[in-house]
Amino acid sequence: MSSSSSFSHLFLETGTISKDSVNKQVLDKLKVERERGITVKAQTASMIYRHEGQDYLLNLIDTPGHVDFSYEVSRSLAACQGTLLLVDACQGIQAQTVANFFLAFGQDLAIIPVVNKIDLPGADPEKVAGQIEAAFELDTANILSISAKTGIGVADVLPQVIENIPAPTAQASAPFRGLLFDTWYDQYVGVVCLVAIRDGNLKKGDRIVSAHTSISYEVTDLGIMSPGQTPTSTLESGQVGYVILGMKTTRDAHIGDTFHREGHPVKAFPGFEPAKSMVFAGMYPMDSADYTKLQEALDRLTLNDASVSVTRESSVALGQGFRLGFLGTLHMDVFRERLEEEYDATVINTAPTVPYIVRYHNGEEKIVRNPAQFPDVEELAKVKELLEPMVRGTLIFPTEYLGSLMDLCGSHRGEQEDYTFIDDNRVMMKYTLPMSEILTDFYDQLKSRTSGYASFDYEEIGYEEADLVKVNILLNSKPVDALATIVHRSHADRVGKDWAKRMKTVMSRQLFDITVQAAVNGRIVCRESIKAVRKDVTAKCYGGDITRKMKLLDKQKAGKKRLKTVAGGVQLPQEAFLTLMKKGQ
Repeated sequence: MSSSSSFSHLFLETGTISKDSVNKQVLDKLKVERERGITVKAQTASMIYRHEGQDYLLNLIDTPGHVDFSYEVSRSLAACQGTLLLVDACQGIQAQTVANFFLAFGQDLAIIPVVNKIDLPGADPEKVAGQIEAAFELDTANILSISAKTGIGVADVLPQVIENIPAPTAQASAPFRGLLFDTWYDQYVGVVCLVAIRDGNLKKGDRIVSAHTSISYEVTDLGIMSPGQTPTSTLESGQVGYVILGMKTTRDAHIGDTFHREGHPVKAFPGFEPAKSMVFAGMYPMDSADYTKLQEALDRLTLNDASVSVTRESSVALGQGFRLGFLGTLHMDVFRERLEEEYDATVINTAPTVPYIVRYHNGEEKIVRNPAQFPDVEELAKVKELLEPMVRGTLIFPTEYLGSLMDLCGSHRGEQEDYTFIDDNRVMMKYTLPMSEILTDFYDQLKSRTSGYASFDYEEIGYEEADLVKVNILLNSKPVDALATIVHRSHADRVGKDWAKRMKTVMSRQLFDITVQAAVNGRIVCRESIKAVRKDVTAKCYGGDITRKMKLLDKQKAGKKRLKTVAGGVQLPQEAFLTLMKKGQ
């Protein structure tokens, strides 16, 4: 399910929250979610609902819709028996709707389509129902039409869930077996584990073992999320609840792990396929003294977001830092915001890049996640081919924007696969695009060209050979490693000139001339000059021989030359780097 307001009304229906609840966005717990109006983190909640004289315990998970958080969706689906597929009555099927449907369909889950936002003036539920039937071949004869904002039709959702989604196939008499599918850090109790109980039961005082680490833990507290942590005496088979085990380090919790009772080993779950990072960026503390603090913040935040990969790296310009791997650029922005808001960690992040593959003549391969690892000019002679990651993009938009979006995809080195009309005035188009091309301004241009009506989703489809080069920015002939970037040769000159111009605007003037150059594989493509701050040393000369003035000017020139040598080149200030990295500068 992917609407937090829909969840809130289901809670009101069952009395799980009161109608005068101060927090209207019950499950949007993160500040970034409330500010952006998007779901970033999957949230679990349980409720008791009375249907036809019988009480049912329902566990629902609110999942994100954006492609960058698909790892949250796939993990959540592993703990579910069915899904509610929410579709906007105004916008209709969007690209992420298609992606999330196939995630659920692939796990053989029961799918109940629901048309939401029917209270809006532009809503067309019948048309949207036709789109759902055409795209997904689902029966829409009795489709649910609701308004999560006003509560219209919400009362019909839970009866449909009970009648159409099967109960968990759990064995109460079997030995305890639980799937760990989410974790977060609490400063008072340490790591909190969210566990789906597949077999047996669990109660306080039980000793359980992690199948991954073989470490034994005592259950100190457990309960259900309703929607906050509600302690219970036991968790039975089929339930989903939180378990506190006294884990103090974040490294002990492994998403997809299997827990079993001590002395009673069970068959482990297959676990989750590790998230594949597609966007990499360097992250450095604003103050080098905060390195340890940033490391602790990253440890705790990656516990709550297991799809982020972290490795250490260092930069001449920025000092000690980390190389982080993300699922997309929105994922990167949200992660940085959470670092700043939840852990008060002020960071500088470098321009995002994708993982390239360098294949040598001798058969060796190297994955390049950082421009600093790209082969230099001498090493390129040994390289057989350079490969870049490709994606299959799905775009859904009104037909009047077809020409404009074909032009957009073509300018980003895209190749059209096919397009189909999903109704009278909406097109679904598929394009093969390089992953690096959709990192920069692709999404912004997509929205501006279609007035916000287009939606975009993508999936990775492997690597293809490409003519790639490295663009270096040089200050007084010395490269700034943090500003290096890997681009396609056709874009190299434009990117180099753009960065050099931006560098000129953010660099402060020194007592000597500064030369800003852009080099493509060692070849200089442009140059910008920043003139020195000049003191008028001849101001005290009033008349007299010209040689007096020349002597003073020569003395100043020699001093500046010595200063330039002693300084050993120009350092890019962090403030200038931060300004340079900000979008739109």
